[in-house]
Amino acid sequence: MIHFMAPARLAGRGANWNEPTGTIAGLARGTLDGGGLISAEGENMRDTQGMGCWRARREFCVFSALALAGWSLVPGCEKSGGGKGSAAAGSGQPQRSPALSPVGSPIVVVATTGMITDAAQVIAGDRAVVTGIMGEGVDPHLYKASPGDMRLFNGADVVFYSGLHLEGRLADVLVKLARNKPTFAVTETIDPSLLREPPEFHGQFDPHVWFDVSMWSKAAERIRDAYAEIDPAGAGVYRANSEKYLAQLSELHGWCKAELARIPRERRVLVTAHDAFGYFGRAYDIDVLAIQGISTDSEASLRDMNGLVDTLVRRKIAAVFVESSVPRKTIDALVEGCVSRGHNVRIGGQLFSDAMGKAGTPEGTYIGMVRHNVSTIVAALLDEGGVGKPVGAASQKGGT
Repeated sequence: MIHFMAPARLAGRGANWNEPTGTIAGLARGTLDGGGLISAEGENMRDTQGMGCWRARREFCVFSALALAGWSLVPGCEKSGGGKGSAAAGSGQPQRSPALSPVGSPIVVVATTGMITDAAQVIAGDRAVVTGIMGEGVDPHLYKASPGDMRLFNGADVVFYSGLHLEGRLADVLVKLARNKPTFAVTETIDPSLLREPPEFHGQFDPHVWFDVSMWSKAAERIRDAYAEIDPAGAGVYRANSEKYLAQLSELHGWCKAELARIPRERRVLVTAHDAFGYFGRAYDIDVLAIQGISTDSEASLRDMNGLVDTLVRRKIAAVFVESSVPRKTIDALVEGCVSRGHNVRIGGQLFSDAMGKAGTPEGTYIGMVRHNVSTIVAALLDEGGVGKPVGAASQKGGT
């Protein structure tokens, strides 16, 4: 079985093939390799079943998940075995896929992270009911599907996940789902040239694209297009809802830039538990330092910790931040290390990184989460009155 966290880079052709966005659905659908099909088990299979419905991608072609299941959503594209075209093709009118819930009832959607859940519901409006499996404070890097999650997945019409190795421990589940129902990675159409691939990520792309609001807009566009693909009759609704949402995201992106620019450049440094804010730093011109790597599944070494303490002391950084979905013990150790070197650093607040806030609160939406993070960072790094007054570990709330 090909696993989502596998370090092997996928290269577009030949034996060394590459799927630049690392989508598990792409693996399940299959990737052309010298005329053959690479299955989820890694077998080289020929297209002997007459399965069409090819989707062009920048560097490779993939089967759609629906084609593997024998469904057709594209007018004129026939099912395996030479059957007639879809109902949409026969009537000339856009139709909902017969694999979905009955016409007149909402599409049943299951999403992984809260950020995807929020966007998917906003864009669908009342044409879908969206359920997210990862709630407040959940770490997607470490998340494993529960029996309840499997029931939700099995009952869903459509599944959305992030991709780029974010949901690493759901790899096998997502592969199997993509064989039987529409399963979309919301990052799969982002231009690979826009993705971060620092050397310390060991050949993997940084999956935390939602920290750059302009890149998250591209994920929202993918959700819109996926809905229109499986439910052509609702395309106008999805387009209208997404236009409003994308306008809000554009406004949010500009607000983030303006707010963070208020911090003097030499003090514009964000220190967090794990390296989730790389896109944030690039988009909004703020230096980002982290204890752990791209995934919370990695361990911070003593050498890494001492090196970061040296940096904080040398640059006289006044505040560090805990994350809502990451245990705070490494940040507490960092604070203690700085204090032992005669440099007082305080906890600047709690940021939402891999999970949003509690449902029903402003932070329980993507836009509210971003606003909370930016406001917290700006307040902490501009608050000169708090410099040199570290908060005791016993009184610091946040994290798990």
